[in-house]
Amino acid sequence: MIRETIKQQVQSIEPLDDIERNHKQDCLDWIDSGAELCRISKPDNPPKHLVSYFVLVDEDEILLVDHINAQLWLPTGGHVDVGEHPKQAAIREAKEELGINAELLYENPIFITVTKTVGLTSGHTDVSLWYVIKGSKNHNYTYDNSEFHSIKWFKLNEIPIDKSEPNLSRFFQKLALAKCSLKI
Repeated sequence: MIRETIKQQVQSIEPLDDIERNHKQDCLDWIDSGAELCRISKPDNPPKHLVSYFVLVDEDEILLVDHINAQLWLPTGGHVDVGEHPKQAAIREAKEELGINAELLYENPIFITVTKTVGLTSGHTDVSLWYVIKGSKNHNYTYDNSEFHSIKWFKLNEIPIDKSEPNLSRFFQKLALAKCSLKI
């Protein structure tokens, strides 16, 4: 049942470009293969597993975390637990990582990526569904300092691209389109 729900979430995503179209198809093929979708044990069992990013947005800025293991600036988020809906994972992770009750701006994820991990636990593949959550640059967020060195708000032109999630520029493009379509 949850596999079909996850598949519907992925199918709801309208690709931005050929890269996202390929990532979406890769994910759908993976779901249809019957493979385990969720991480069973750290860091990489199975070597491909589902992640829910929750991107805090305030106007034209997003909150990123300086992730200790990945050694990159990433959106907040985490692994989807076995039997968990990816949206629930995003809501749970928002509470765990930033101590907030998530207010989703969109019911479904707006972006999907399939990315080989880097850093201290590199080598596995994260299939990431990107949810968008309302944030505030004026809020003093607490964060999990066992996972993050720090957190920071970034505009697109301020992101340290060479030290960040490789799909962030494309996510900003997708977010701009989503905002236009819903007039946010």
